[in-house]
Amino acid sequence: MAEKKAVKIAQDFLQAHGKTARAVVENIGRAGARIVLVGEDGAMGDVIVESVEVAEQVVAAVPGLEPAEWDRETIAATKIGSAHRKKMATMQR
Repeated sequence: MAEKKAVKIAQDFLQAHGKTARAVVENIGRAGARIVLVGEDGAMGDVIVESVEVAEQVVAAVPGLEPAEWDRETIAATKIGSAHRKKMATMQR
């Protein structure tokens, strides 16, 4: 996914879920990197890009995205609904 498209996805997420969002960059090996977004309302979203470096550039390019880690505050900020839990349970089978 091109960086420009990833920036647009992150901007759209912000528009839908608050003025700011936490952005956790995760290395996912050969597939690249995942930017996990946690909005002000606790919603989660993600964007897959080709590398950690590109992910960090996307986070830096979008006003309102705050680099984050999976720390206590970020985890507490997420609101995972039953639909998401069911989806994740299905993926693990």
